[in-house]
Amino acid sequence: MITAGQMRAARALLGLDQRRLAELSGLSLPTIQRMEASEGVIRGNVDSLMKLVGALDQAGVALIGDNATSPGGGRGVRLKDPPG
Repeated sequence: MITAGQMRAARALLGLDQRRLAELSGLSLPTIQRMEASEGVIRGNVDSLMKLVGALDQAGVALIGDNATSPGGGRGVRLKDPPG
């Protein structure tokens, strides 16, 4: 699973615009735009999601799920739980 926020953050870390991510993933620009505009976890067909995650992985981003450890030890960012 990938959230729209993770997608935007991954793209920013890689210095990619939406058009370049669409090219790398083999998805259309409107599909990338729709995914990023969604709330929370991105919904879509499994093939599109696999293409997206695969492209981000190939470009050098490791997606980290909730309560998961970072496997690679490289630099990164992670959202904290909101205070309260």
